[in-house]
Amino acid sequence: MKGAVFPSKPRPPLKAAVIVFPGSNCDRDVAVSLRAVTGKPPLMAWHRDSSLPKLDLIVVPGGFSYGDYLRSGAMAAHSPILREVKARADQGVRVLGICNGFQILTEAGLLPGVLMRNRGLKFCCKDVHLTVSRNDTVFTAKYRKSQVIRVPIAHADGNFFAGPDMLNRIEDEGQVAFRYCDEEGNLTEQANPNGSLNNIAGGYNLAGNVLGLMPHPERLADPLLGGTDGMPMFDSLLEALS
Repeated sequence: MKGAVFPSKPRPPLKAAVIVFPGSNCDRDVAVSLRAVTGKPPLMAWHRDSSLPKLDLIVVPGGFSYGDYLRSGAMAAHSPILREVKARADQGVRVLGICNGFQILTEAGLLPGVLMRNRGLKFCCKDVHLTVSRNDTVFTAKYRKSQVIRVPIAHADGNFFAGPDMLNRIEDEGQVAFRYCDEEGNLTEQANPNGSLNNIAGGYNLAGNVLGLMPHPERLADPLLGGTDGMPMFDSLLEALS
């Protein structure tokens, strides 16, 4: 994975968009977090749109796009707006996929690997602990490397899988963003809620400008929600991209 590039000159405030699909249910949640850090609401872009204005960040939110028909994220990956998201990602625009958004980004080929049915074949909805694999990206600069954070999950298809060669490349290139762990940061089988290989909870593309993760940072980004471990991700993006 290439090193993250931080802007060197002052820029206008962060301009963000949240993609909305039929079945999205976390689009407003992440919009609230973005508004909290930027002071203005993000653009809410409909899945049938075919263009976007100039942006610093695109968020593909969680939910059940198209009712998870066929396979989680499979249909949304072919929505008209995803062609624009791919083009912007290729230009270096930051893209964040959360839960179903992570599934969509893997289905669209923006991130490696696939998200399969949870090991226990049941929907998981609970808080989990994650360890931060690296903090030299625009998404994680406000965290400490190896910091243990608490973030909620809510998914049935969060089991990250990649073939041996791809998994080795992901590890060798530093593309792992977060791993499931226990409260002390140990990568145990018991702390892995869905069977993901190498306890992987989120990952980057090679360029480092696309991040997907199954846990929901927007659901723990305000004291009123019971914690703020998700807010540093949004603060990191604001500082890096404004």
